[in-house]
Amino acid sequence: MLTVDYKRLGLVPGERILDMGCGAGRHAFESFRRGGHVVALDQDDVELKNVAGLFVAMGQCNEAPSGARAVALRGDALNLPFPDGAFDRIIASEVLEHIPEDRRAMSELSRVLAPGGTIAVTVPRFYPELVNWAFSTEYHDVPGGHVRIYRRQEVYERLSQVGLNVTYHHYAHGLHSPYWWLKCAVGVSNNDNFAVAKYRQFLEWEIIKAPKVLKSVSKIADPAMGKSIVFYATKES
Repeated sequence: MLTVDYKRLGLVPGERILDMGCGAGRHAFESFRRGGHVVALDQDDVELKNVAGLFVAMGQCNEAPSGARAVALRGDALNLPFPDGAFDRIIASEVLEHIPEDRRAMSELSRVLAPGGTIAVTVPRFYPELVNWAFSTEYHDVPGGHVRIYRRQEVYERLSQVGLNVTYHHYAHGLHSPYWWLKCAVGVSNNDNFAVAKYRQFLEWEIIKAPKVLKSVSKIADPAMGKSIVFYATKES
């Protein structure tokens, strides 16, 4: 399940790309499939071990073009272990809302992006996230949880302040917002709830089968209630 539109990101084979806060690696894997030289960065050793293992498996199964490289590294978003301008493209998906010093993290992302490069930043959309917080403290008030709810203009301004020019934004995962509203209403950890379980099965079917009818529904649902908002920004040459 991808949040970032790779056509807008502009990744081409051979380019250097950082997936900052890669988590389970969904964007890192797609970047590798597209021929990028990928660095998947996170602080979770378990996640990184799994990501590294799948990179190896993808290479063995020829799921990435010859010459593409991928590595999983442990690192700190506030002190990225890379020189200035190290990457042509950067993805930071659903990570900034977890970082208290988000301005410093944005500054680091700008620093390691090469002039002329593109970055995609995704965060939870304001009003779907506000509903989640209203329904459940457990949803966000946990170690490593969400520390803020972003307004769209706030992200524009903060990225601009670190030298990044936002060129476009869109919304994603409209069908996922009701699932999280439901989970927050019945208890985030209550996965045995009948409605939650059935909705999860529906989302898994949507992700795996990608039926055309739901793609059409998503075109309406995403702008109306997309769970994520995606920003694309460039760094001037």
